[in-house]
Amino acid sequence: MTKTAIIYTQKYLDHNPGPTHPESPRRLKAIMEELKSSRIIDEENCKIFEPDQARRKDVELVHHPDYIDLVNRTCSLGGGLLDHGDTEVSPDSYEVALYAVGGVLKAIDLVLVKKVENAFAFVRPPGHHAGPYTASGFCIFNNIAVGAKYLLHHFNLDRVLILDVDAHHGNGTQEIFYDTDKVLFISLHQDPRGFPGTGFVDEIGEKDGLGYSINIPLPYRTGDDVYKRAFEELVTPIVKQYRPQFILVSAGFDGHYSDPVASLSLTVDGYARTFRFIREYAATLCQGKLVAVLEGGYSLRFVGKIAACAVAEMAGVGYSFADSVPQINGAVTKQGEKVIEEVKKIQSTYWKLG
Repeated sequence: MTKTAIIYTQKYLDHNPGPTHPESPRRLKAIMEELKSSRIIDEENCKIFEPDQARRKDVELVHHPDYIDLVNRTCSLGGGLLDHGDTEVSPDSYEVALYAVGGVLKAIDLVLVKKVENAFAFVRPPGHHAGPYTASGFCIFNNIAVGAKYLLHHFNLDRVLILDVDAHHGNGTQEIFYDTDKVLFISLHQDPRGFPGTGFVDEIGEKDGLGYSINIPLPYRTGDDVYKRAFEELVTPIVKQYRPQFILVSAGFDGHYSDPVASLSLTVDGYARTFRFIREYAATLCQGKLVAVLEGGYSLRFVGKIAACAVAEMAGVGYSFADSVPQINGAVTKQGEKVIEEVKKIQSTYWKLG
């Protein structure tokens, strides 16, 4: 059995939001070039699988039909803005977005039929900012949310973890699952006051979902040490208590210190450690059932290295890259530790936290 599936199609390059847009096809090209040149991809440990287009009824598990029609119509008329900010589409974007959702569903199917142990869906456009009725933050359809709904509706699971490690809060994903305990949503992200304006510590869910949204908003320029502490003191104990049946990861690589769109200061080694945590959760809690889905990551120099590092951890193969470590301001570290303690205080009502 192949250890890790890579879900990819060249069709993902056909979504073209414009020559100066950061969510460029070049980021995915950089990732695939590094995966191939590093020899991580091979028949035994890591293999590429082509996705199918998602069916409309699967997209409708999350998105309202009128919104899906809007996306289709905007693309058929030549493209344009789907929101009031930066979610630009081209003529092929609707079709590509269906392939992005389909990539996540393909990854889930491969894991559940035990053709692979885990999978990484390298899709575009990204998805975690998209809500049921809206595009946002470069995202058209919420790929990972459709994946979670697919697990709930078609495979009768009732404990799915979505772990969002993008530098920006996954506001669309949180909105979709805010009132249910069937999906535990945990997001580590930078201070969200600039964008998207959600993801504060007191956003904890409602109704049946009370306590099942965990937000860890870290100060700008947070480094590896505080990020690791957040995993050890918050993410790990909560995930172990929830005991997910399947783990989905919104894998944003824009937390790296070089990223032009975000403001954290993580390193490639920091990402390796993060995916080591995630792989261990899957191995000990849900028989290895893990699918990661590409979200952000816009540094063309580093995004391929980070992706290769993440896949290597998932596949259990060797990969190393000598990254520099930025100097972290002591005040930032103290503020990050304060955030962790604040989240602990709030979430200790719902989870046992030391």
